[in-house]
Amino acid sequence: MNAALPAHRHQVFSVGRVLAIASNSLLELVRLKVFYFLLLFAFACIGISFFVSNLQIQEQFQVLKDVSLGGMSVFTWLLAVLATAMLLPKDIEDRTLYTILAKPVSRFEYLLGKFLGVILLLFIAISLMSAFFVVILYTREQAALADAARMTPPQFLEIEQAKLRANAFNANLLPGILLIYLKAVLCAAITLLISTFASSWIFTIIVSFLVYLIGHIQPVARAAVMESEQMAGLLKSFFWLVAVLIPDLTALSLVDDIVVGNPISWILFAKTAALGGVYICVYFLVSYVVFGGKEL
Repeated sequence: MNAALPAHRHQVFSVGRVLAIASNSLLELVRLKVFYFLLLFAFACIGISFFVSNLQIQEQFQVLKDVSLGGMSVFTWLLAVLATAMLLPKDIEDRTLYTILAKPVSRFEYLLGKFLGVILLLFIAISLMSAFFVVILYTREQAALADAARMTPPQFLEIEQAKLRANAFNANLLPGILLIYLKAVLCAAITLLISTFASSWIFTIIVSFLVYLIGHIQPVARAAVMESEQMAGLLKSFFWLVAVLIPDLTALSLVDDIVVGNPISWILFAKTAALGGVYICVYFLVSYVVFGGKEL
């Protein structure tokens, strides 16, 4: 059977085949009940909404945003890693991969379709979590407005209500959530690359976790190394290489700015999104190169 699966095929790229593979991949991932993560997120949001009721109004919104957006980031990362890590090993184990590639489907179309299925899954997940977050935030806002209407003198009520609405919803929420989604897609692209040469899906998850950890601590480590005069040039070069190969994942997180209400310029958002998009494309192309030359 291996001889019937050449590494490269001279075919015309088909969007239809890619979308078909993506839709099938999405259905397979949904059947694996990966959306159970959303229940955990919902319980966390409900629990924190009861907890913040004892805090000051401004602190209520800050804690609710911090926990909810942080939960989105963690759960979408876990979903991206677990869903992507099982794609190739599961198809190889079930021999579905051989059936697909025996048809007029190139390896690029197969890999792109699988990756697109994960991207769609993450989009659905982040959309559902965002909707739940907005409902909780809106409920807390309405409760705060009702309390303000009872306790605030009429001449100051309009000012107090405007302040409450500004603390609850601001223009930073949308770009912040979009960057959380982009970060999850980037983690999926990294996991996809690892899975093309990994021996098992467990190994893929472990390495993906290490990459995620390095991506978050490398700015601190790099700054400490660059500021130290005792570090050898070779070691500094090594840290520079790590910074190039593994993206700074903290640069894709603007949760702290959202929580405290700092404005996020669209220029900063565009630069951050472009950086994440470049890394996603590079990781996917390298994944294709590795997968295209892999013996099946």
